[in-house]
Amino acid sequence: MLSHNQIWEALDRLAERHELTPSGLARRAGLDPTSFNKSKRLSADGRLRWPSTESIAKVLDATGASMEQFLAFIRADAGSSEQQAKQHENASQPQGGSIPLLGFAQAGAGGFFDDGGFPAGQGWDVVEFPAAPSQKSGVYALEVQGESMMPLYRDGDVLIVEPGAQVRRNDRVVVRTNEGEVMAKVLLRQSPRSIELLSLNPEHPNRTLELSDVDWIARIIWASQ
Repeated sequence: MLSHNQIWEALDRLAERHELTPSGLARRAGLDPTSFNKSKRLSADGRLRWPSTESIAKVLDATGASMEQFLAFIRADAGSSEQQAKQHENASQPQGGSIPLLGFAQAGAGGFFDDGGFPAGQGWDVVEFPAAPSQKSGVYALEVQGESMMPLYRDGDVLIVEPGAQVRRNDRVVVRTNEGEVMAKVLLRQSPRSIELLSLNPEHPNRTLELSDVDWIARIIWASQ
């Protein structure tokens, strides 16, 4: 069951991802600038006021976000509840401080992630992570393969990524395209319809991707080197 708070939090996260205020997000979607203000989330008599499906559709169109990306924001917020955290832990994470690990080639092959970029399915190895999984629900590890990310990341380094986390300019991220290509880059810029990525290896070109071509993007929060 989706809560009133989760829906509004997802809109706030979407606004932050595009470096907008809630008013700026509403304005970009062609809505009244006050539509998403916190004062508008409750009626005068204290009843919960929900954003309309039409408003959400306009926001997704204006930002170029997909419904799957919007639901990922809801999922990330819902993961803070005890019930959701327990479901996520049982479905995708080993116990005792270990998190799933797979290589970039496996990640590109598919079958290991849900629509929001969270680990799913079977066949994971595991790696120890300094924070308990319950503190960082949904995190997993990717093992660097090859030299394309030199000099920052070498073959065999392990990257810990957090799907659903807000990404900002200059964050190091892992991106998976709809074609199954997986890459670690630096997020240079994100517009409503595309992202610009800086290559970690100067011998490899920077990339610009349409958001419609991006399966998921996850922030790198830690690296074992």
